Amino acid sequence: MGMMRVLFMSMVLINVGGQLVENFYSSTCPHVEAMVKQAVSMKFIKTNITLPATLRLFFHDCFIEGCDASIIIQSTTNDAEKDFPVNLSLAGDGFDTVIKAKEAVEAVCPGIVSCADIQAIAARDVLVLAGGPSFTVELGRRDGLISNKY
Repeated sequence: MGMMRVLFMSMVLINVGGQLVENFYSSTCPHVEAMVKQAVSMKFIKTNITLPATLRLFFHDCFIEGCDASIIIQSTTNDAEKDFPVNLSLAGDGFDTVIKAKEAVEAVCPGIVSCADIQAIAARDVLVLAGGPSFTVELGRRDGLISNKY
């Protein structure tokens, strides 16, 4: 699990074109991390594949176009990132964890928190639930608008 932690933590620190900061949503959605943690915890309790699926989703998203949640985009005009064969297995639990967290956040803070930030928080939270270290996730990522399979 040591190598997985190093890879994950390096992805969390990737800057995708803006300044990432602690407490990015402190005035616009102050409880975002607690809401994501609650949603991730509920999913983690239900199934033992939440940990690997959520981490893998984050990993695959970050290594294509940066940590922009473009892996979640459903395209109607082309094959999206999520349609790439190695990502098809993420369609269940990996996507579901982030989608549940996004729904919880949207219910309280509609249109404010990016899926990319929710995905980063969820990946950290699932790692902590599995007994890994806790750390601050700097926020301020922007969601991608385009997703391509290649």
